[in-house]
Formats: sequence, C-alpha cells, structure tokens
Amino acid sequence: MAGHSKWANIQHRKGRQDEKRGKIWTRIVREITVAARQGGGDPAMNPRLRLAIEKAKAANMPADRVKYNVDKATGSLDGITYEEIRYEGYGIGGAAIIIDTMTDNKVRTVAEVRHAFSKHGGNMGTEGSVAFQFKHVGQMIFAPGTSEDKVMEVALEAGAEDVITDDEGAIEVLTAPADFEAVKTALEAAGLTAEIATVTMRAENTIELSGEDAERMQKLLDVLEDLDDAQDIFHNAAL
Repeated sequence: MAGHSKWANIQHRKGRQDEKRGKIWTRIVREITVAARQGGGDPAMNPRLRLAIEKAKAANMPADRVKYNVDKATGSLDGITYEEIRYEGYGIGGAAIIIDTMTDNKVRTVAEVRHAFSKHGGNMGTEGSVAFQFKHVGQMIFAPGTSEDKVMEVALEAGAEDVITDDEGAIEVLTAPADFEAVKTALEAAGLTAEIATVTMRAENTIELSGEDAERMQKLLDVLEDLDDAQDIFHNAAL
C-alpha cells in the first residue's frame, strides 16, 4: 500500500527531540515510574516498562539511572505520584492535536495547556473532540532503501496489520498495540531495525500546511512540547 511522504517530517521531529535530551530524559523517567508502579518492576512481565526502558537506552540514559527509577517506583522510596491526563484541541487550519501528560498537579497542567492553545492560535477542545481522528497502533518506520519485500514478508508473517511505503521509499509497519513487540522482535531477528519503533496515536488523515500556517503550527507544537508535564504530542498536520 502506498502512502504520501512523511519521512522528512519524521526526521525533523527526531532532530528537534535530540536537541532536547534533558527534557526527553525527564519524560522517560516519568514513564518508567508510572509503568513500574502499575505493572511491577520486572520488564519481562511488564510490556509498558520494557518499552520505556528501550526508550531510555535509545536516549543514552545510564543503566544505573534506569534501575534507580524502577526501584524508586516499586520500593519504599518516597516519590511523586503522577496522574496521566489526555488533552485535545485544534491547531492552525483545524489540525487536530492530542497532548498526553503526566502531572502531579492537574490544575496547573490544564491551565498551561489552555494558555498555549489560546496564545498561539489554537483552540482547546473537550475530551473526544479529536481523538476519533487517530488510531492507537504499534508503528515501526524503516529508512528509504530498506527492502520492502523483506519487511512486508517478515512483518505480515509476524502479525502486522499493514505495511505502507511512502513517496520517498520509507516503509511504515503498523500493528495492533498488543502485537507490537512480537512484530518488532521478528523484524529485528531478520536484521531489520526500525528508525522509529513505538506505540502511538497515528492520524487517520493529514492536513497539509505550508508557509506562514506551517510556521504558526510548528510554534504551537513547540510550545506544547516544552510544557513540563507534556509526555507525547500527536497531530495530523503535514508541515
């Protein structure tokens, strides 16, 4: 199945994330903390914790820091209790945005999210106002030049739902969230390592933005990304 080009957008986002490594580590620590508290400290028995630890490794977080935060979440050490809250809204041109947060003060967080929307040309919506435009999936993206036939054969055999190649040759593998690890493991065993591998909210359709609209949308996304309590930002804008 063919798809429009998204490789440039993906590389751009990865670059921006690399510039904010300290912020990335903070988010990963929160994810490790919540995952360990909810599912226990054994990664072999806790898929969410396994994925969080993989993100920590990809971000070059020291192993002793990962272990400390798992122990802190599951042991007797005092720690902050985080609550997961999702906010939804509209950006420039009606583009849909989802903000997943972890917060110890939801009054502060909702005020900050609302302020970001209102100051930068967006509108905060109600629960469910844009979520229907996204699908919860496992997603792996392989760089242009990867063998499409090999990816398709291995992925579909392992239980993937779809394999999509975009205009630049990047290959996207989509799975049900529960099948993500099995498909990822099968692809890696076949020597196929994805540039991006995550469970995400994937937009069903995109809104093309260019020029000033694209710049304004990027500014709004940057402000939301920089919020202390923001964990993940999902949107359907093609910039």
